[in-house]
Amino acid sequence: MKAKSKFTDNERRIIMGELIGEEITVKRSSQRNLVGMRGRIIDETLKMLTIDRGEKEIRIPKKDCVFEFRVSGKSVEIDGRKLMYRPEDRIKKHWRKYNGKM
Repeated sequence: MKAKSKFTDNERRIIMGELIGEEITVKRSSQRNLVGMRGRIIDETLKMLTIDRGEKEIRIPKKDCVFEFRVSGKSVEIDGRKLMYRPEDRIKKHWRKYNGKM
């Protein structure tokens, strides 16, 4: 039997789901100039998120930040290190780990 999820349902939805199109805010970062950045995710790679801020696109490293997502009207904070996979690998890894329950 596989281990039970240590994530809440909202956290699991973010980690196992598609990030492109989600609104995010950078809550904490080792790079002070990134704290407070807000925008819509338009691209995701293994180590970076690209967000559209209206006037320009900003690339943000996943491992250095804690992101805030809005899910069902609630704020969910996710450490970027939990997102440090290629999008397709992240979804597969967590899907298998939690018995495909979303």
